[in-house]
Amino acid sequence: MNYAQTLDYLFTRLPMFSRIGAAAYKEDLTNTIRLCEFLDNPHRKFRSIHIAGTNGKGSVSHMLASILQAAGYKTGLHTSPHLKDFRERIRINGQMVSEEFVIEFTEKIKPAIDEVDPSFFEISVAMAFDYFEQEKVDIAIIETGLGGRLDSTNVVLPELAVITNIGWDHMNLLGDTLQKIAGEKAGIIKQGIPVVVGEVIAETEDIFISTAKDKAAPLSIASHKFSAMDWKWKDHLLQVEVAEQHRTDRLVYQLDLPGLYQTKNLLTVLDACAVLKTRGWNLTDEVIYTALRQVKRTTGLHGRWEMIHQHPTVILDVAHNEAGVKQLTAQLELMNYHALHIVIGMVNDKAIEKVLALLPASAHYYFTQASIPRALDAAELQTQAARAGLKGKTYPDVNNALKNALAIAKPNDLVLVCGSVFLVAEVKL
Repeated sequence: MNYAQTLDYLFTRLPMFSRIGAAAYKEDLTNTIRLCEFLDNPHRKFRSIHIAGTNGKGSVSHMLASILQAAGYKTGLHTSPHLKDFRERIRINGQMVSEEFVIEFTEKIKPAIDEVDPSFFEISVAMAFDYFEQEKVDIAIIETGLGGRLDSTNVVLPELAVITNIGWDHMNLLGDTLQKIAGEKAGIIKQGIPVVVGEVIAETEDIFISTAKDKAAPLSIASHKFSAMDWKWKDHLLQVEVAEQHRTDRLVYQLDLPGLYQTKNLLTVLDACAVLKTRGWNLTDEVIYTALRQVKRTTGLHGRWEMIHQHPTVILDVAHNEAGVKQLTAQLELMNYHALHIVIGMVNDKAIEKVLALLPASAHYYFTQASIPRALDAAELQTQAARAGLKGKTYPDVNNALKNALAIAKPNDLVLVCGSVFLVAEVKL
């Protein structure tokens, strides 16, 4: 098979959560364990950092990868889903896995696929593990796909576990309370392995404290140790002044990820770096400063408050759940524009009503849908939005919707595309 045929095989042969939803979710680690045994357990042959959380885990993963790479470490990065190219999921020092490796791995793993009948995500995780082991990375950043306890990535024994935050998402699989969701995310905490939690709320703090205590895992809560005291935009960078517990001076960091919500992710990353230093990783302040200024260039991160057009300004953001959209609307309040146009599409297993209730009624809406089975029909989205006081027309796909928004928008307007990772992925830049 060539590369195109290999991808077609992977996408059609294996159940894919991003396309069909819960039917692709495997509720234990058996398949991943069997796949790893078939590959001689590659995940045991490199060091790793394991990252979970409702929002921010992708940004935190990319920031940490940029820092470790800048420090001179050969750094693997596994994230999901991808926006344009499957190979975005598996990178070393910012470079995507080669098409040749994807082809060769798929041919090698076919007997196990026939025997185990794994999901698409389980195979992509096994592929990442095999690639990182073969390429002898110094460390790999491993982002969970969904949850934590039963996530396919949860076979690693990491240097550090990181949980960014807890919010309402995937309740049909992770639980209908924040405590249950936190319990699933806390499932990545391992015996004796330090864990950094980015931020906690009253409903979740005790879950992390008790789990860490049970596992004898040193726990650090970033929001208790670090605070963002001030911020401003300067030269297309987000400049954040950070105060650290027990220090009188304040340090200023610059991020090339401009969304204001990145301030919380920054604090999580700084705490993670502090813990890694205690474990022997050489991460100087200078390296951290430099790496944070070039996360996008170093790692290839896209879709986080990403500007793709000016006059009018067009922003792409993958926010898709209640907590993410709250952060998005807070960002909108800081922007200067004449009129707001929102191109939106969502998947059908999200808390649609809660998300729509957060969006501004004054915006012009363009309702559309991604080309996946999970996508909520644009007409249904329009109907639900109308109940929340949001008005607009429907469009067959995101690029048609965006074209119409650009035709109407004035040069000093703002056009935002959001609601689904898969919608943003289909925008033709």
